[in-house]
Amino acid sequence: MEIMYFYLLAAVAVASGFMVVTCKSPVNNAIALMMTFVCLANFYVMLDAPFMAAIQIMVYAGAILMLIIFTIMLLNLGTAVARKGSHSVVWATVLALLIAMQGYFVINRGEVSGITGEITGEMVKKVGHTELIAKSLFTDFLLPFEIASILLLVAIVGAVIIAKKEV
Repeated sequence: MEIMYFYLLAAVAVASGFMVVTCKSPVNNAIALMMTFVCLANFYVMLDAPFMAAIQIMVYAGAILMLIIFTIMLLNLGTAVARKGSHSVVWATVLALLIAMQGYFVINRGEVSGITGEITGEMVKKVGHTELIAKSLFTDFLLPFEIASILLLVAIVGAVIIAKKEV
């Protein structure tokens, strides 16, 4: 039953990802992107990572998607779409098929490396997802975390300055 749910969820994720690229209206693209984010959150739940699923919904499906929708509203893109050339669609289809074939061969003919990390499944069940992520984030990856926060702050200030009509 779980494998059927996975295949159904994967089909919805692929279909919504395809809609993100092919829809003519930017608002419809954003809605399809939200569906893709929700499918990814479901994948996290299936992998026994409820904290990551909650973060996926709150950060990406909530905050990031709202920023995208506000940007679409700010730019007033409407539904005008540039005409696509047929040759670019053909090349994109060929490239997508090659990537799909490569993924198929890697999954079916690849081997597990056998490399294990210092965090095991038992440790995750004992300590918890949130504690392990927080410890790693605020000890080993503190500098990249702070750099990302500064970049986000600069992006927000830049968006406000660009959005202002008069200084």
